[in-house]
Amino acid sequence: MIEKRIVSGSSFEKEIGYARAVVDTHYIHVSGTTGYNYSSMTISEDIIEQAEQCLENIQQAIHDAGSSMNKIVRVRYILPNREDFEPCWPILRQYFGNAQPAATMIVAGLADAKMKIEIEVTALR
Repeated sequence: MIEKRIVSGSSFEKEIGYARAVVDTHYIHVSGTTGYNYSSMTISEDIIEQAEQCLENIQQAIHDAGSSMNKIVRVRYILPNREDFEPCWPILRQYFGNAQPAATMIVAGLADAKMKIEIEVTALR
């Protein structure tokens, strides 16, 4: 049963028709999140800065849903360039190191050529 929808104010959510996160009875499902700063709708060209902004966006959604990053049980990383993944490891470890979620990295194109990483998570409530 869906209990709550979290929106970030991103223009993407309104234009495409989705929520940043959906909270059900047991889980928080966070949509694929990119490195856009949603308040200014800007994105860095730097992969590390994009990864950090992704994680800040995710952290805000998880917080708004009443949970914490330590309750993340699943993470999916999607990157257009596999070479960009390893430079992100230190920032990913900073945010996910305590939770140690199940993880998958996928190489695929993203919706906008400026996007260098997209991260999707599932957390316990």
